[in-house]
Amino acid sequence: MSFVVPAYNEEQYLPACLESILAQTRELGDAVEIIVVNNASSDRTRAVALGYPGVQVVDEPRKGLTYARQAGFAASTGDLIANVDADSRLTPGWVARVLEAFAEEPKLVSLSGPFVYYDLTATQRISVRVFYAAAFLIYILNRYVLRAGSMVQGGNFVLRRAALEAIGGFNLAISFYGEDADIARRLHRVGQVRFTFDLKMFSSARRLKQEGMLTMAARYTINYLWTIFRKRPFTEQYIDIREQAVGERMIAEQVES
Repeated sequence: MSFVVPAYNEEQYLPACLESILAQTRELGDAVEIIVVNNASSDRTRAVALGYPGVQVVDEPRKGLTYARQAGFAASTGDLIANVDADSRLTPGWVARVLEAFAEEPKLVSLSGPFVYYDLTATQRISVRVFYAAAFLIYILNRYVLRAGSMVQGGNFVLRRAALEAIGGFNLAISFYGEDADIARRLHRVGQVRFTFDLKMFSSARRLKQEGMLTMAARYTINYLWTIFRKRPFTEQYIDIREQAVGERMIAEQVES
């Protein structure tokens, strides 16, 4: 298994992500590799990644999520490619569940699950669960009735290398919204793409907090449907919350000095 972790200005969140992966993979030895894609970072992301023995760093100067995912895929060697975002953390037993699922289902080409946002209130988490329940119903309709595609949660999905090679890798024409829906749509043609609530991933809710939960729910929904049925996302521009965070930190440091 190859873990690919895209990272743009993620010095703050990256350590917890890597430590959660290492905690579940140390006993697997050479059967696992961890690749951090330094995606044009201006902070200490690269140095932080290199501080972990065994972690490889790939530099991708073209800023963008799909560029980073593709660069990590190109550098990887594993039969399974685990795509994990730098602000996320594996839940207990995550690796074991992935290996078991792919071992039991030869036709499985993608396995994905939901996020559990560790920095939301209990009430906000209930709202997220309602959103996922509605999304799951759309997934069932889309996969089994319309047969137009499936569903993948960006930042919490594992792919078979052979399947990703068969569809030509990640779609570099998509910069952010719709990249996971596009993968689900194209992989659906070559094998089973499964979304399950048994494969949860801890993640930061910083984007939800900054842009608003209702806004993000609507935006993700329309981009999912647009990508599945129109083969391109509805929203092409996005706010880079990491870039804003770095700018705010620089201003704060200047004020303090």
